[in-house]
Amino acid sequence: MTGFARVRKAIPQGEIIFSLKSVNHRGLDLHFHLPHELDPIENDIRSAIRAGMARGHVQIHVTFTRAASDAGAPLNRNLMAAYIAAFREAAALHGVGGAMPDLNSALRLPGMIGIGDEDELGEEVTHAVLEAARDAVAAINQVREREGAATAQELRERCQTICGLVGRMDEIRAGAVPAFQRRLREKLGELLAGAAIDPQRLAQEAAVLTDRSDVAEELMRLRTHAGQLTALLDGAGEIGKKLDFLLQEMNRETNTVLSKTGGLGDLGLTITDLALAAKSEIDKIREQSLNLE
Repeated sequence: MTGFARVRKAIPQGEIIFSLKSVNHRGLDLHFHLPHELDPIENDIRSAIRAGMARGHVQIHVTFTRAASDAGAPLNRNLMAAYIAAFREAAALHGVGGAMPDLNSALRLPGMIGIGDEDELGEEVTHAVLEAARDAVAAINQVREREGAATAQELRERCQTICGLVGRMDEIRAGAVPAFQRRLREKLGELLAGAAIDPQRLAQEAAVLTDRSDVAEELMRLRTHAGQLTALLDGAGEIGKKLDFLLQEMNRETNTVLSKTGGLGDLGLTITDLALAAKSEIDKIREQSLNLE
């Protein structure tokens, strides 16, 4: 599901800004954009997000701006000394006399301003970052829940449409079977005109062919799956992966119906049109199911 959340948290050590942005995805795909000093707790942040999210392509952006020290700008003196030494060595090596290091470029180096030799977060900062992660997950889930409720309602309506199509196909099927039997007898009569054949054997073969063209079982299973889909939408917990499996089964039953209606004449064409409409609704539900956890 799509959503966005941003949490700001001020602590004595500085300010944390934790942002989450999610779009639809079959699984949970996390992409981190962290300052290097937060790398040691990436797995902890990942766990905090996984505890509250199950699906989505999620972008995680975190910034940590340290508070200025009372002693002045928090300059990383060791890194600055190393930068100047390297500059002078390169100038001497290539004979560039009178060159001066560019302090503006030096101050833009990662880690030059901020932490100096104290490249450790500390428990308070770690706790604050993880708390911001949990707050951001809670905030984005509120947005996702509103979207999910609207999506679930749309899926219920599509499911009702499928049930209506199944009901119409079942009514037509009840009238199509006798018509198919009559048509089969006529065709066999034309083919076997004047030939001796056992009437009982003829009736058996007609019954077998009729059974192969009957879609009663497929329609019954399709109606059952539609009821299960509605029950999933009305239930609680993670349903996205269950919906994927259920929709595969519904699509399979619809394809079987389409494969069996070729010999039923005009009634078969009507069932085919209805089955194609049901298949279209199933495909639309499949697309929207990616929005649900």
